[in-house]
Amino acid sequence: MQIGQRVETSERAPFEPGNALPLKRIPIGSLIHNIELEPGRGGQFLRAAGAFGQLVEKMADKKLVRIKLISGEQRLISEEALATLGVVSNLDNKNQNLGKAGRNRWLGRRPVVRGVAMNPVDHPHGGGEGKTSGGRHPVTPWGRLTKGPKTRRTKRPNPFRLQDLNKRR
Repeated sequence: MQIGQRVETSERAPFEPGNALPLKRIPIGSLIHNIELEPGRGGQFLRAAGAFGQLVEKMADKKLVRIKLISGEQRLISEEALATLGVVSNLDNKNQNLGKAGRNRWLGRRPVVRGVAMNPVDHPHGGGEGKTSGGRHPVTPWGRLTKGPKTRRTKRPNPFRLQDLNKRR
């Protein structure tokens, strides 16, 4: 995109980067970002710097399209939902070096302190003589396991989220 370029959001918008169109009008294989989960709700997926997804398949009979996300996860989304053509700019944003701790603080990020560096009253890993390694499975300051447990609910699977193809094998 260039400065001053006109950006359109409509059913009849031309097929150019920056324009938002319904997924049914976007060709298969196109790179897209800022995708709506439900038509009219506004973009919710792939909005961060350098983010993009790829339109993989159109299912006209079900009025759905399949989109492959950066993580490899694939999702089914209504063909009426809008998506913006192209890739979000500033791909190198993740490589930015803040330079000092103070700049991190300006962004509202607080320091991360290891549990083994704390006292027993502050963390389950705290205390001990010298540099101990905790002596138990990794836990939060409140005693809940931090590594290993599943983060997604599996009782009611989302019918619009497809398993990563690599994990099925």
